[in-house]
Amino acid sequence: MPSLLLWTGLGNPEPGMALQRHNIGFMAVDAIAQRHGFTPWRNRFKGLTAEGTLAGRKIILLKPMTYMNASGESVQPATAFFKLPPEAVSAFHDELDLAPGKVRVKRGGGAAGHNGLRSMDRMLGTPEYWRVRLGIGHPGSKERVHGHVLGNFAKSDQEWLGPLLEAVADAAPLLAEGRAEDFMTRIALLTHRQ
Repeated sequence: MPSLLLWTGLGNPEPGMALQRHNIGFMAVDAIAQRHGFTPWRNRFKGLTAEGTLAGRKIILLKPMTYMNASGESVQPATAFFKLPPEAVSAFHDELDLAPGKVRVKRGGGAAGHNGLRSMDRMLGTPEYWRVRLGIGHPGSKERVHGHVLGNFAKSDQEWLGPLLEAVADAAPLLAEGRAEDFMTRIALLTHRQ
């Protein structure tokens, strides 16, 4: 496991988009930064970065300010600057194919229609980075996907969203240690989701 890790939260930078389902990646890295006393966010790599240490590893959190579809334009310069291999990079992103509040971690794979991942794949030249898939649920039909991901979380979503973000922050040291299974288990226990 590399000693320096880049954790990228995917989202869109407009203030009016802050509460959209597509921005759950931003929300997750914000929760990690706040919980673990990371440095204040600063402009860097066409995004905002914060730094901290978890489980003895230096973590760079990155929120690309390039808009979702161009996330790779922020992630690639950061990985190049720190000379990071793909396995040192994780993308926290919204996942339609997981029930709301569920979390799955995997390395590599397809973009599954996610433009942020597609941009990262293209700019990094590989899909072999880690993905922290944060379930937002599927609206039921393909025609409703766009409105769903770009829609704000509903008031009823707060029942699971707040606890999920707290659990992600709580379990983050396990992810830093490379213990993806334990990270997922800890989140499931904290949120009572299996």
